[in-house]
Amino acid sequence: MYFLSGWPKRLLCPLGTPAEAPFHVQSDPQRTFFAVLAPVRLSIWYSRPSVLIVTYKEPEKSSSQFGSYKQAEWRPDSTMIAVSTAYGYILFFHITSTRGDKYLYEPVYPKGSPQMKGTPHFKEEQCAPALNLEMRKILDLQAPIMSLQSVLEDLLVATSDGLLHLIHWEGMTNGRKAINLCTVPFSVDLQSSRAGSFLGFADVHIRDMEYCATLDGFAVVFNDGKIGFITPVSSRFTAEQLHGVWPQDVVDGTCVAVNNKYRLMAFGCASGSVQVYTIDNTTGAMLLSHKLELTAKQYPDIWNKTGAVKLVKWSPDNSVVIVTWENGGLSLWSVFGAQLICTLGGDFAYRSDGTKKDPLKINSMSWGAEGYHLWVVSGFGAHNTGIESDSKSIVKQPGILLFQFIKSVLTVNPCMSNQEQVLLQGEDRLYLNCGEASQTQSARSSSARSERKAGGGRSPFADSGLESQGLSTLLGHRHWHVVQISNTYLESNWPIRFSAIDKLGQNIAVVGKFGFAHYSLLTKKWKLFGNITQEQNMIVTGGLAWWNDFIVLACYNISDRQEELRVYLRTSNLDNAFAHVTRAQAETLLLSVFRDVVVVFRADCSICLYSIERKSDGPSTTAGVQVLQEVSMSRYIPHPFLVVSVTLTSVSTENGITLKMPQQARDAESIMLNLAGQLIMMQRDRSGPQIREKDSNPNQRKLLPFCPPVVLAQSVENVWTTCRANKQKRHLLEALWLSCGGAGMKVWLPLFPRDHRKPHSFLSQRIMLPFHINIYPLAVLFEDALVLGAVNDTLLYDSLYARSSAREQLEVLFPYCVVERTSQIYLHHILRQLLVRNLGEQALLLAQSCAALPYFPHVLELMLHEVLEEEATSREPIPDPLLPTVAKFITEFPLFLQTVVHCARKTEYALWNYLFAAVGNPKDLFEECLMAQDLDTAASYLIILQNMEVPAVSRQHATLLFNTALEQGKWDLCRHMIRFLKAIGSGESETPPSTPTAQEPSSSGGFEFFRNRSISLSQSAENVPASKFSLQKTLSMPSGPSGKRWSKDSDCAENMYIDMMLWRHARRLLEEVRLKDLGSFAAQLGFELISWLCKERTRAARVDNFVLALKRLHKDFLWPLPIIPASSLSSPFKNGKYRTGEQLLKSQSADPFLSLEIDTGVSHVQRSQSWLGNIGPTPHEIDPASSHGPQMQDAFLSPLSNKGDECSIGSATDLTESSSVVDGDWTMVDENFSTLSLTQSELEHISMELASKGPHKSQVQLRYLLHIFMEAGCLDWCVVIGLILRESSIINQIVVLIQSSEVDGEMLQNIKTGLHAVDRWASTDCPGYKPFLNIIKPQVQKLSELTEEQVQPEAFQPVTVGKTPEHAGPRAEESRGSLGHGSVPQGEVGGGSLVSRKEEDATRAEEEESFQDGTYDCSVS
Repeated sequence: MYFLSGWPKRLLCPLGTPAEAPFHVQSDPQRTFFAVLAPVRLSIWYSRPSVLIVTYKEPEKSSSQFGSYKQAEWRPDSTMIAVSTAYGYILFFHITSTRGDKYLYEPVYPKGSPQMKGTPHFKEEQCAPALNLEMRKILDLQAPIMSLQSVLEDLLVATSDGLLHLIHWEGMTNGRKAINLCTVPFSVDLQSSRAGSFLGFADVHIRDMEYCATLDGFAVVFNDGKIGFITPVSSRFTAEQLHGVWPQDVVDGTCVAVNNKYRLMAFGCASGSVQVYTIDNTTGAMLLSHKLELTAKQYPDIWNKTGAVKLVKWSPDNSVVIVTWENGGLSLWSVFGAQLICTLGGDFAYRSDGTKKDPLKINSMSWGAEGYHLWVVSGFGAHNTGIESDSKSIVKQPGILLFQFIKSVLTVNPCMSNQEQVLLQGEDRLYLNCGEASQTQSARSSSARSERKAGGGRSPFADSGLESQGLSTLLGHRHWHVVQISNTYLESNWPIRFSAIDKLGQNIAVVGKFGFAHYSLLTKKWKLFGNITQEQNMIVTGGLAWWNDFIVLACYNISDRQEELRVYLRTSNLDNAFAHVTRAQAETLLLSVFRDVVVVFRADCSICLYSIERKSDGPSTTAGVQVLQEVSMSRYIPHPFLVVSVTLTSVSTENGITLKMPQQARDAESIMLNLAGQLIMMQRDRSGPQIREKDSNPNQRKLLPFCPPVVLAQSVENVWTTCRANKQKRHLLEALWLSCGGAGMKVWLPLFPRDHRKPHSFLSQRIMLPFHINIYPLAVLFEDALVLGAVNDTLLYDSLYARSSAREQLEVLFPYCVVERTSQIYLHHILRQLLVRNLGEQALLLAQSCAALPYFPHVLELMLHEVLEEEATSREPIPDPLLPTVAKFITEFPLFLQTVVHCARKTEYALWNYLFAAVGNPKDLFEECLMAQDLDTAASYLIILQNMEVPAVSRQHATLLFNTALEQGKWDLCRHMIRFLKAIGSGESETPPSTPTAQEPSSSGGFEFFRNRSISLSQSAENVPASKFSLQKTLSMPSGPSGKRWSKDSDCAENMYIDMMLWRHARRLLEEVRLKDLGSFAAQLGFELISWLCKERTRAARVDNFVLALKRLHKDFLWPLPIIPASSLSSPFKNGKYRTGEQLLKSQSADPFLSLEIDTGVSHVQRSQSWLGNIGPTPHEIDPASSHGPQMQDAFLSPLSNKGDECSIGSATDLTESSSVVDGDWTMVDENFSTLSLTQSELEHISMELASKGPHKSQVQLRYLLHIFMEAGCLDWCVVIGLILRESSIINQIVVLIQSSEVDGEMLQNIKTGLHAVDRWASTDCPGYKPFLNIIKPQVQKLSELTEEQVQPEAFQPVTVGKTPEHAGPRAEESRGSLGHGSVPQGEVGGGSLVSRKEEDATRAEEEESFQDGTYDCSVS
């Protein structure tokens, strides 16, 4: 409603002695002038600008006679002020304007400025008038005056001798006798059967009183703390005609304030609370409506130390009340008790270093025009100055402070409640929550924006990437879109009284003193009246509203003295010539638009409905307005001023299902009237004969009469409803939302029978559900199940000033106040209320309609959490617990398992037993997760099992989960599970021991081990530098034979247990020939593959079926089976081989650049997802023709980049038969590619070679595996990989190895039989392999010989033997180089599935990452 803004301003008072310090401020009825009292001075201030106009100083002689000034009261027409004095005198001052046109302050404009001085009323608006004060009359009442109150044309004065005087403003008593309070009868209510008792003791008198026009009586506080209400029984004001009522239980009243609009009396009490009473219409008794009090929960250190309530003041629009206490402090509450601001806590009460400030003491306060300012006389009086050693401290002297407020439009223009925007108005600016108007145009840009800005939001769902269109614009961030109101308009029309925004949030209109102006958020321009006389001739009375492109407003035409309803088109010039004017009978108090109907409430208590339609006659477009229906409400409304809002809605007690004509279901069905906080509904009367559609014109059917009114709810501040329809979310869109102040919110929800069955006769069709939210609601988003609001936030600036500075600034005493947007979900409250009332079916329908909302999982979690906290912590046993019902309800949704575990993780351990008693055993839920393949949720349940069960049980479940995670290749989870299992093992403790925290997001850690060791057959793991091991330790917790080295603290048995599982998994992978998965597994979990393979060489690591293994590898690595080219096979194979080499080189050198260009945007998280992912063809395997160009260039560059390392080229290009071939071939490449003279057969050959290559990544992975098997001595696997790569050098190397070292005869036999099997298979099924098998015939032959002899021959091809060590070198080199080039195996997402396209991105991201890491040896130019 109201929000503090910025710092308070201090007004410059003329400094005098402490005796002349101000202590009382009182505004005139129009809130233009303020009377400020000091003990012997009366000053008049002007409101805008806030300047002192005139001061009257009492001469010393008369001052000693009258005593010091006490209170002031203005005459209703602002021409007189009555001042009471200490010795019982009333002084009447006349205010007269000085000679002619004289002004104290005038604006001065530069020459040629557009401001015209000829505008009517210009001087009065712009300048502070010069006034004179003269004392005209003195009246002596002979007793100290306690209270002054202006009542209509009289002044009512209460004195301390128990008398009430009624004095005429001219200073005469008019011969009326003073009324003695002892003669006024008081009773509990006004029913005549009980005669009132008299006060009956001599010294009773009124301490404070205020007149209430709408109740026609006085709220009074007596000197003994009793409170009451005195009302004249008839129109004459004499003692015999007065009667008082009082509540029995209040005996500590201190002050009173009256709210005329809501008929409320707020009594301040000595206890520090404010009791708000209303009068019962039937009995006339005083009923307690609600209390305003600080709670111990919010203000634990001060809630009962505030002292008595000192002052209570209602705002000019009666929508908020401000309360201050004897010990200082200020608080602001809405009409029905929602607390908006309190300065006793937070930054108001504490400095930034945590020390407590003295609260601001307030002596007197008064609201300024429209409630934008609060004038406060601060109370550091003369008795306070002695406390400070520095008595000149400015702050300690009383002064006038101006607090500035921003308020919601709903306080003055309630018709805005059918919009989904929040609009706040300040005195010269507007705050909108709909952001830029352009945002509402494009959903995509808005959701992108919200992603960026949501991070700052305080709301619980800021992190869920809100996708729906409206949400991102309404919740994108916490800042407002601020629109500065046109200065030209403000100068002559301050203050702004109403404002309104259209449905799309693109246009705003504002109304000041006269006329109106509007603004477009798209063009960023204001539109004002061209003719100022027209603007100054209209006063808008009942608010304004948008209807499509039109502005609808009710105004008073000054020159014609006529009430009118006007409609202006936004796009045309602002001029009465383009307006549609309808004359009205009486003054319009409220106006609202529903679809194409305008509803107007008038001062004669009648409601009038107009239809409005767009008319295009010729060039101009206007609106046509016609009266539809008039309804008189004077029987039900005691005073027109009491009507807070009037709206037309489609809400009715019928659900539209039972209506005879279904299309009428969403028409204007009812009028909702907020009468002083009572919500009254009048429905159309459909009991009579229905008029058939086709018999009459369409306007006829709207004229159904209305039924008598029904009261729906009490204490209502705002009502929200929408005219939109949505079949999916009928519950939310056909509901009525109420804001009830301190009582929270209520929703009047429709109940629908399922599947349009006939509704039960005993079920009502609507239900009122109350619920509490933590923010003050300003708008409701119907489909999105959100409430929008605003909240005051504070910023401290006191650290900028030295503590010792004598001048304590206002900036130090007060924090800077800002208003922030806020929002809240309410769906869980409604679902819970429905479940409490056994309406589970309705709750399910409602929840299913909202299941698509991004924060729906959060809703379920909140509901479960709140019910659990309440029931599990309650002291008394709960007869009918709700938790089982809620648990059963949540099982209806697929998110059930996550919801339960998230809720458990966020509540304390003590409540878990209660929770799982309702939702089921966590072991069963864990197994359900495993069955549903939801491993992450299962892992969360594991943590719960670990706390609730014995270690054996949690180990058993952890093992299950570990095996499943291994199977599915969820490597992150596997690493966590290894850690978890070790933690359970270490002393079977309840809590896991501390584990290294540096969990890298990119899990290339497992590779560090292989990447950084120099690769030769003789070396073993011991030579790795220690630093590498520490890195290894932080990245993943490897296990295996050397696991003990890393984790000395954990049990050997536990390590053994984990190793057994890892070995079992590796064995399974090998048996199933899943080499790709094996590579991922080893790389991700730091599994020591080589040492394990050494042990398993003759067991699991044997190749039983070469043909099957070959086929499986082709499939896993996406490696095409070779095919025989169509042309003759005469072209030399080495020709093909240099192509191979060239492609490999090309991929090596070009790849990093390519990936950098393409995918710099892939997020870090994706990178860690997958390694050896089953990657589809990368950009290098485009059809041969298109990839030809780039190949040409890269082949050119490659030799340069690797020129220094002939060996490396040799190994990479596999031209290893003899060194001479190398030189020759490179020359040939140069010639061919520079002259571009390729023969047909050569082209064909290149394309064949490309077609028979797998992806580059697979090639690197295969080479990596080859190196591992080679080092582990699993030569049969090396042969298989050599075959698939079709590189005779590999086979050659294997033969050399067999010659140079002892090799198991069984393995040789296996290799020999395997190669024969492959040969047979190639002959029958895959002739493409034949050429390669022919090439390696000599090596196969050699193997056969070795097998037969089992003796190592003495001599064999010296060249090749000499190259053997070199081979190992370059191969290692190449393996490292290409790994460095970004083909680091990185885990697998799909768990053995085939090509998954999206993994390409992740791989490229990794390539880019490792390229930047710089862990490769070769240099790229």
